[in-house]
Amino acid sequence: MNKYLLLALAGTILLGATAFLVAKKHSAVSDIKIDEDVYTQWKIFKKTFGKKFADPDQEHYRIEVFAANLETIKNDKTGTLGITQFADLSQEEFKSIYLTLQVESSDVETAEYEVAADDVSINWVTAGKVTGVKNQGQCGSCWAFSTTGSFESALILANKADNTLNLSEQQLVDCSILNNGCNGGLMDRAFTYIKNHKLGTEAAYPYLAKKGKCQKVTGTQYSLKSFTDVKKGDTQDLLNSLQKQPVSIAVDASNWSLYTGGVFSNCSTGLNHGVLLVGYENNAWIVKNSWGTTWGEQGYIRLASGNTCGLANAASYPNV
Repeated sequence: MNKYLLLALAGTILLGATAFLVAKKHSAVSDIKIDEDVYTQWKIFKKTFGKKFADPDQEHYRIEVFAANLETIKNDKTGTLGITQFADLSQEEFKSIYLTLQVESSDVETAEYEVAADDVSINWVTAGKVTGVKNQGQCGSCWAFSTTGSFESALILANKADNTLNLSEQQLVDCSILNNGCNGGLMDRAFTYIKNHKLGTEAAYPYLAKKGKCQKVTGTQYSLKSFTDVKKGDTQDLLNSLQKQPVSIAVDASNWSLYTGGVFSNCSTGLNHGVLLVGYENNAWIVKNSWGTTWGEQGYIRLASGNTCGLANAASYPNV
């Protein structure tokens, strides 16, 4: 797993502000029909997600992209897509902002293992062993949120904390020097940092969605003994691990931007995003994301059984 690097473009991006986006106005997006219904939904979208634009040209392009995404939603046969906070981004923009992965070809797992788990039911959320959904913002820190999520659950299961625990992603972003802050990172490297330095709370070291200078940590701090890597591509080993505790996983989230609910399967096994596996019910994996509660199923996504989105290709969990 040590060659997987989950990266995402950092910084605050004023949507539509670049010359690239101006040029895109003359692309196929311009061919999308924009009628009264589109404008009505656009107004609702802006109000719902607090969208504001610097000038009419920027907003006009965003409406075109929004209309194109409405067509995608309309043509979806799975019933899993809808309007989310990312509905004014093209898929290319969404990938470039949130999903970038560097992986050597030797890291690609080709073996497939099927889960024989018709009667298995695991849900660490309803069991009260998972903390609340967080929002990483426009910072490529998914790796930090995946890390804190699994670490928080491990501490709760070990009776060292309760589910109000809120650990500091910002400490990992600033201080885990083997990772790259808002430009990406790796859960195993974050686990190694915690093993060597401990991890403080969000209250003591609050999240800023940008990399800063590593600060002295005060207050209660938590440590781990080690971490375990799940066998690459082995969904049965992953399921066995999940029966013990929630597991940090890497996935292909390229097509997740418009997900609003249901069991999702439209993805490859390439990896570009770090999340937390928290359950398995009705032949579907339950995954906690870090894009806030307005996305997906109150911040969660359900993935079809098997190695969907490559979820078994780079999984690990902490031992406390």
